[in-house]
Amino acid sequence: ELVLKVRIQNPSLRENDFIEIELDRQELTYKELLRVSCCELGVNPEHVEKIRKLPNTMLRKDKDVARLQDFQELELVLTVSDKNLLFRVPTLSERSGYNKKASELTY
Repeated sequence: ELVLKVRIQNPSLRENDFIEIELDRQELTYKELLRVSCCELGVNPEHVEKIRKLPNTMLRKDKDVARLQDFQELELVLTVSDKNLLFRVPTLSERSGYNKKASELTY
């Protein structure tokens, strides 16, 4: 297995931690990297504009993926319109634990 560190590129997040993913060394393809990364991060692959090997290298093909080493850091760069949907802050009433009746109490 090849272990990689992956996150979604978003400079506006205060905490944007990496997660570790494992890829079978027999299936080191761009398509498989995209599939596993998106599955682990909960992102639709159609929303990924590119995969960046940090600090500044774009992955484009299977040969690029085959050269990756254990624990290299990657970012999924999403299309601009999808960033707003993915990182939208839920309203107060959408948050878990919100009690509508308690919010209407008067003192």
